[in-house]
Amino acid sequence: MHLSYRKFFLIAAICLRIHVMAKAQSVDAGRQNVNIVFIGNSITYGGGLKNPATEAPPVSAVAWLRTQAEVGTVSFKNMGFSGHTTLDFLPGSGRDFNQVERAVASFEDSKAQLVFSLILGTNDSAVKGPHGAPVSPQSYEKNLRAIANQLLKQYPGCKLVFQQPIWYSPNTHNRGATYDADGLERLQSYFPVIRAVVKSYRITHPNQVFLGDKKAFKFFKHHAEDYFQHEDGVEGVFFLHPNKMGAVKLGEFWAKAIYRTVLN
Repeated sequence: MHLSYRKFFLIAAICLRIHVMAKAQSVDAGRQNVNIVFIGNSITYGGGLKNPATEAPPVSAVAWLRTQAEVGTVSFKNMGFSGHTTLDFLPGSGRDFNQVERAVASFEDSKAQLVFSLILGTNDSAVKGPHGAPVSPQSYEKNLRAIANQLLKQYPGCKLVFQQPIWYSPNTHNRGATYDADGLERLQSYFPVIRAVVKSYRITHPNQVFLGDKKAFKFFKHHAEDYFQHEDGVEGVFFLHPNKMGAVKLGEFWAKAIYRTVLN
Protein backbone atom coordinates (compact mmCIF):
# COMPACT_ATOMS: atom_id res chain seq x y z
CA MET A 1 0.00 0.00 0.00
CA HIS A 2 1.39 3.36 -1.00
CA LEU A 3 1.37 6.29 1.38
CA SER A 4 -0.03 9.56 0.22
CA TYR A 5 2.44 12.40 -0.09
CA ARG A 6 0.73 14.12 2.82
CA LYS A 7 1.11 11.11 5.13
CA PHE A 8 4.67 10.55 3.96
CA PHE A 9 5.75 14.08 4.79
CA LEU A 10 3.89 13.93 8.12
CA ILE A 11 5.72 10.75 9.14
CA ALA A 12 9.02 12.20 7.93
CA ALA A 13 8.46 15.37 9.97
CA ILE A 14 7.67 13.35 13.09
CA CYS A 15 10.79 11.20 12.63
CA LEU A 16 12.93 14.31 12.15
CA ARG A 17 11.52 15.92 15.29
CA ILE A 18 12.20 12.76 17.32
CA HIS A 19 15.76 12.70 15.98
CA VAL A 20 16.35 16.34 16.87
CA MET A 21 14.91 15.91 20.36
CA ALA A 22 17.01 12.80 20.98
CA LYS A 23 20.13 14.60 19.81
CA ALA A 24 19.36 17.57 22.04
CA GLN A 25 18.84 15.29 25.03
CA SER A 26 22.12 13.58 24.26
CA VAL A 27 23.93 16.92 24.18
CA ASP A 28 22.25 18.06 27.41
CA ALA A 29 23.20 14.76 29.07
CA GLY A 30 26.86 15.59 28.47
CA ARG A 31 26.59 19.08 29.95
CA GLN A 32 26.98 19.80 33.64
CA ASN A 33 24.47 21.94 35.51
CA VAL A 34 26.01 24.05 38.26
CA ASN A 35 24.90 25.93 41.37
CA ILE A 36 27.53 28.40 42.57
CA VAL A 37 27.70 30.27 45.87
CA PHE A 38 30.20 33.14 45.75
CA ILE A 39 31.53 33.80 49.24
CA GLY A 40 33.42 37.05 49.81
CA ASN A 41 33.44 40.68 50.84
CA SER A 42 32.59 43.99 49.16
CA ILE A 43 34.68 43.11 46.12
CA THR A 44 32.49 40.05 45.55
CA TYR A 45 29.35 42.04 46.35
CA GLY A 46 30.25 44.72 43.82
CA GLY A 47 30.90 47.55 46.24
CA GLY A 48 30.89 50.99 44.64
CA LEU A 49 29.33 49.82 41.38
CA LYS A 50 26.19 51.54 40.14
CA ASN A 51 24.18 48.30 39.99
CA PRO A 52 25.87 45.40 41.83
CA ALA A 53 23.01 43.04 40.97
CA THR A 54 23.99 43.19 37.31
CA GLU A 55 27.62 44.37 37.43
CA ALA A 56 29.32 42.49 40.30
CA PRO A 57 32.09 39.98 39.46
CA PRO A 58 29.89 36.89 40.08
CA VAL A 59 27.53 38.08 37.33
CA SER A 60 30.36 38.23 34.82
CA ALA A 61 31.74 34.90 36.02
CA VAL A 62 28.43 33.17 35.43
CA ALA A 63 27.98 34.85 32.03
CA TRP A 64 31.38 33.49 30.94
CA LEU A 65 30.61 29.98 32.19
CA ARG A 66 27.32 29.91 30.32
CA THR A 67 29.22 30.30 27.04
CA GLN A 68 31.11 27.05 27.53
CA ALA A 69 29.87 24.02 25.57
CA GLU A 70 30.37 21.61 28.48
CA VAL A 71 28.33 23.72 30.90
CA GLY A 72 24.56 23.41 31.19
CA THR A 73 22.46 25.67 33.38
CA VAL A 74 24.29 27.89 35.86
CA SER A 75 22.51 29.33 38.90
CA PHE A 76 24.30 31.45 41.48
CA LYS A 77 24.02 33.40 44.71
CA ASN A 78 26.22 36.36 45.59
CA MET A 79 27.20 36.05 49.25
CA GLY A 80 29.57 38.99 49.27
CA PHE A 81 29.26 41.20 52.36
CA SER A 82 31.02 44.55 52.64
CA GLY A 83 33.66 44.76 55.35
CA HIS A 84 33.41 41.12 56.36
CA THR A 85 36.27 38.79 57.22
CA THR A 86 36.75 35.05 57.65
CA LEU A 87 35.49 35.46 61.22
CA ASP A 88 32.09 36.57 59.95
CA PHE A 89 31.73 33.37 57.90
CA LEU A 90 32.69 30.98 60.69
CA PRO A 91 30.07 28.23 61.23
CA GLY A 92 28.02 28.89 64.33
CA SER A 93 28.70 32.62 64.30
CA GLY A 94 25.13 33.19 63.15
CA ARG A 95 26.11 36.05 60.89
CA ASP A 96 27.07 34.99 57.37
CA PHE A 97 27.20 31.19 57.38
CA ASN A 98 23.45 31.00 57.97
CA GLN A 99 22.92 33.10 54.87
CA VAL A 100 25.14 30.75 52.88
CA GLU A 101 22.95 27.86 54.04
CA ARG A 102 19.83 29.70 52.93
CA ALA A 103 21.43 30.44 49.58
CA VAL A 104 22.10 26.74 48.99
CA ALA A 105 18.56 25.81 50.02
CA SER A 106 17.12 28.28 47.52
CA PHE A 107 18.55 26.59 44.42
CA GLU A 108 15.79 24.97 42.36
CA ASP A 109 17.98 22.23 40.84
CA SER A 110 19.19 20.24 43.84
CA LYS A 111 20.95 17.74 41.57
CA ALA A 112 23.25 20.30 39.96
CA GLN A 113 26.91 20.35 40.97
CA LEU A 114 27.25 22.61 44.01
CA VAL A 115 30.32 24.87 43.93
CA PHE A 116 31.54 27.33 46.53
CA SER A 117 33.86 30.03 45.20
CA LEU A 118 35.59 31.62 48.18
CA ILE A 119 37.69 34.78 48.16
CA LEU A 120 38.33 36.11 51.65
CA GLY A 121 41.30 37.90 53.14
CA THR A 122 41.25 41.52 52.04
CA ASN A 123 39.49 42.74 55.18
CA ASP A 124 41.32 40.21 57.36
CA SER A 125 44.58 41.84 56.29
CA ALA A 126 43.58 45.36 57.35
CA VAL A 127 45.53 47.12 60.07
CA LYS A 128 42.29 48.02 61.83
CA GLY A 129 38.58 48.37 61.22
CA PRO A 130 37.01 45.10 59.98
CA HIS A 131 35.93 42.36 62.38
CA GLY A 132 39.04 40.79 63.96
CA ALA A 133 41.54 42.69 61.83
CA PRO A 134 44.42 42.31 61.68
CA VAL A 135 44.03 38.53 61.35
CA SER A 136 47.32 36.65 61.61
CA PRO A 137 48.18 34.05 58.96
CA GLN A 138 47.75 31.35 61.62
CA SER A 139 44.25 32.50 62.53
CA TYR A 140 43.39 33.00 58.87
CA GLU A 141 44.33 29.39 58.18
CA LYS A 142 42.30 28.17 61.15
CA ASN A 143 39.26 30.11 59.95
CA LEU A 144 39.54 28.87 56.36
CA ARG A 145 39.72 25.28 57.57
CA ALA A 146 36.70 25.72 59.83
CA ILE A 147 34.64 27.11 56.95
CA ALA A 148 35.81 24.43 54.52
CA ASN A 149 35.30 21.58 56.98
CA GLN A 150 31.71 22.58 57.65
CA LEU A 151 30.88 23.03 53.97
CA LEU A 152 32.34 19.63 53.11
CA LYS A 153 30.49 17.99 55.99
CA GLN A 154 27.18 19.68 55.36
CA TYR A 155 27.22 19.35 51.56
CA PRO A 156 28.83 16.02 50.57
CA GLY A 157 29.94 16.10 46.96
CA CYS A 158 30.30 19.88 46.83
CA LYS A 159 33.35 21.54 45.29
CA LEU A 160 35.34 24.32 46.93
CA VAL A 161 37.44 26.75 44.90
CA PHE A 162 39.67 29.11 46.88
CA GLN A 163 40.35 32.22 44.78
CA GLN A 164 43.36 34.31 45.70
CA PRO A 165 42.54 37.87 46.87
CA ILE A 166 43.50 40.72 44.56
CA TRP A 167 45.95 43.57 45.05
CA TYR A 168 45.02 46.87 46.65
CA SER A 169 47.06 50.06 46.80
CA PRO A 170 49.34 50.50 49.85
CA ASN A 171 47.66 53.81 50.72
CA THR A 172 44.22 52.24 51.07
CA HIS A 173 42.58 53.99 54.01
CA ASN A 174 38.91 54.94 54.16
CA ARG A 175 36.70 56.11 57.00
CA GLY A 176 35.96 52.61 58.28
CA ALA A 177 39.25 50.80 57.85
CA THR A 178 42.99 51.21 57.48
CA TYR A 179 44.85 48.80 55.19
CA ASP A 180 48.08 50.51 54.10
CA ALA A 181 51.36 48.81 53.19
CA ASP A 182 51.32 46.62 56.29
CA GLY A 183 47.95 45.25 55.27
CA LEU A 184 49.07 44.57 51.72
CA GLU A 185 52.10 42.67 53.04
CA ARG A 186 49.87 40.67 55.39
CA LEU A 187 47.48 39.90 52.53
CA GLN A 188 50.28 38.33 50.54
CA SER A 189 51.32 36.26 53.55
CA TYR A 190 47.93 34.54 53.22
CA PHE A 191 48.72 33.15 49.77
CA PRO A 192 50.90 30.23 50.93
CA VAL A 193 48.27 29.56 53.60
CA ILE A 194 45.59 29.16 50.94
CA ARG A 195 47.81 26.76 49.00
CA ALA A 196 48.52 24.74 52.14
CA VAL A 197 44.83 24.49 53.03
CA VAL A 198 43.94 23.27 49.54
CA LYS A 199 46.76 20.75 49.55
CA SER A 200 45.70 19.34 52.92
CA TYR A 201 42.39 18.10 51.47
CA ARG A 202 43.90 16.11 48.62
CA ILE A 203 43.83 12.87 50.60
CA THR A 204 40.81 13.38 52.86
CA HIS A 205 38.60 14.96 50.16
CA PRO A 206 40.10 14.17 46.75
CA ASN A 207 38.84 16.24 43.83
CA GLN A 208 36.73 18.48 46.05
CA VAL A 209 38.97 21.37 47.13
CA PHE A 210 40.87 23.39 44.55
CA LEU A 211 43.18 26.36 44.23
CA GLY A 212 41.44 28.87 41.99
CA ASP A 213 42.70 32.04 40.38
CA LYS A 214 46.19 33.37 41.11
CA LYS A 215 46.57 35.76 38.17
CA ALA A 216 44.19 38.57 39.13
CA PHE A 217 46.45 39.96 41.88
CA LYS A 218 49.25 40.77 39.43
CA PHE A 219 46.87 41.93 36.72
CA PHE A 220 45.12 44.49 38.91
CA LYS A 221 48.41 45.66 40.38
CA HIS A 222 49.71 46.53 36.92
CA HIS A 223 46.42 47.93 35.56
CA ALA A 224 45.14 49.81 38.62
CA GLU A 225 44.35 53.09 36.84
CA ASP A 226 42.09 51.42 34.29
CA TYR A 227 40.36 48.67 36.28
CA PHE A 228 39.86 50.12 39.78
CA GLN A 229 37.49 52.74 41.10
CA HIS A 230 39.40 55.88 42.07
CA GLU A 231 38.34 56.31 45.69
CA ASP A 232 39.10 59.34 47.85
CA GLY A 233 40.63 58.34 51.17
CA VAL A 234 42.52 59.69 54.15
CA GLU A 235 45.84 59.28 52.32
CA GLY A 236 44.64 60.37 48.89
CA VAL A 237 43.14 58.42 46.00
CA PHE A 238 43.36 54.67 46.62
CA PHE A 239 42.51 51.48 44.73
CA LEU A 240 40.49 48.76 46.42
CA HIS A 241 37.30 48.00 44.47
CA PRO A 242 37.25 47.12 40.76
CA ASN A 243 35.25 49.45 38.52
CA LYS A 244 32.64 48.13 36.07
CA MET A 245 35.28 47.01 33.58
CA GLY A 246 37.41 45.57 36.36
CA ALA A 247 34.48 43.60 37.75
CA VAL A 248 34.02 41.95 34.35
CA LYS A 249 37.71 41.09 34.22
CA LEU A 250 37.75 39.73 37.78
CA GLY A 251 34.64 37.64 37.15
CA GLU A 252 36.31 36.08 34.14
CA PHE A 253 39.39 35.23 36.20
CA TRP A 254 37.16 33.41 38.69
CA ALA A 255 35.10 31.71 35.99
CA LYS A 256 38.13 30.35 34.18
CA ALA A 257 39.46 28.95 37.46
CA ILE A 258 36.12 27.27 38.23
CA TYR A 259 35.94 25.88 34.71
CA ARG A 260 39.52 24.59 34.82
CA THR A 261 39.26 22.94 38.23
CA VAL A 262 35.65 21.77 38.47
CA LEU A 263 33.96 21.62 35.10
CA ASN A 264 36.58 20.67 32.53
